[in-house]
Amino acid sequence: MYLAPVGLVQVRSDGEIVMINPTAAQLLMPLSRNGTLDNLFTALRKVAPDLQDLLDTGTPASGVVCDGLQLPVQVGLGTPSDASLLSFSLIRIDADHCMALLQDVTAQVRREHRLRQQEAWLGAILSGVTDYAMVTLDLGGGIVEWNDSIQRISGFGPEAVHGQTLALFYPPDAITPERVTDHLREADQSGCSLDEGWRARADGTRYWGSVLITPLRPAGGERTADAAYCLILRDLSDHRDTAAQARQAAVCDYLTGIHNRRAFFEAAERETLRAKQRPRPLSVVLFDADHFKRINDSLGHPAGDAVLCHIASTLRASFREVDVVARIGGEEFAVLLPSTDLQDAYTVAERFCRKLAASPATTAAGEVLCTVSAGIATMDDCGGDLSALMQRADQALYAAKAAGRNRVCGLAPEH
Repeated sequence: MYLAPVGLVQVRSDGEIVMINPTAAQLLMPLSRNGTLDNLFTALRKVAPDLQDLLDTGTPASGVVCDGLQLPVQVGLGTPSDASLLSFSLIRIDADHCMALLQDVTAQVRREHRLRQQEAWLGAILSGVTDYAMVTLDLGGGIVEWNDSIQRISGFGPEAVHGQTLALFYPPDAITPERVTDHLREADQSGCSLDEGWRARADGTRYWGSVLITPLRPAGGERTADAAYCLILRDLSDHRDTAAQARQAAVCDYLTGIHNRRAFFEAAERETLRAKQRPRPLSVVLFDADHFKRINDSLGHPAGDAVLCHIASTLRASFREVDVVARIGGEEFAVLLPSTDLQDAYTVAERFCRKLAASPATTAAGEVLCTVSAGIATMDDCGGDLSALMQRADQALYAAKAAGRNRVCGLAPEH
């Protein structure tokens, strides 16, 4: 065990560490708050808050509890992109003991990400002519020319396409004017911009599709203002199920189905960088369930899980599709709001809090009323970084709790 090239930890059913090899200790030490490793579940609480619940509910007397779960491990004050990725598997040996396996897969995941980008390129280029629609964009992302297949895929005819921007192909709450510009600038800088997600047809129905944007650079001359980019729109609905399973395992919280901590911070880092390069407001809201321990203690963990799922579904229904709604801790949630200032963030957060307080969660123990406290911070033209933004949101959250809970507090940008 001690000479194994991967991290191995034997734990009791409550997470108490019985044996640990040097590789595991080295991988886990950045997660230790006090420099000791006594309990595996406590060490992993920030990045995997549900391990104890996962072990206690619905797992066999022996066998695999989770396999290949990817956990981000931040060292020091670095940015989320500096985090290592650990592959974590947990196997139940018997009723009282489990074995955990850990491995640093940071380099492997980055290689796979580059391969997926290359595959997406090849898929767009090599797909049959009936599988895509192509339009030409001007320097501002406005649609200039298009082929006939645009109507077959999106339902939009020439009269609807003319004079619109590429935002026409997105659901109304899934893109902002700033995001349109972001895609164009990313294409300029990287040679292409690839965006996969929900797209909208002319009749309002949605389909899973991709938008690939590439700059047009005519040989021997400068590109013209009315033919600056090529956009390829593809309907990927037939391929979504298989891809969605892999994507969900990587970016979704297993209990609530919304984004997990890793996905939130990756998105937050991208938006922070965009806000620095092309200034616009960016807000984050932290939510914490009020008196959640009382619910778990009095009604049991299944009721607590139902409350968390109710909070998550209400959050998802209350914010835009372009916003990133995530569970980042046990009973802590976060929402990233691109192109949103402090006042607008306050308005939507307060509306959510009122909606949640008025709609009890349905649990096996009956209906349960729940509320949350919320803290908001905003970054605008003054700049700043993600860690500072999250710290100010956390300070605002504590202010909301200190003021009596079930309320929203906000901190203006630092100048």
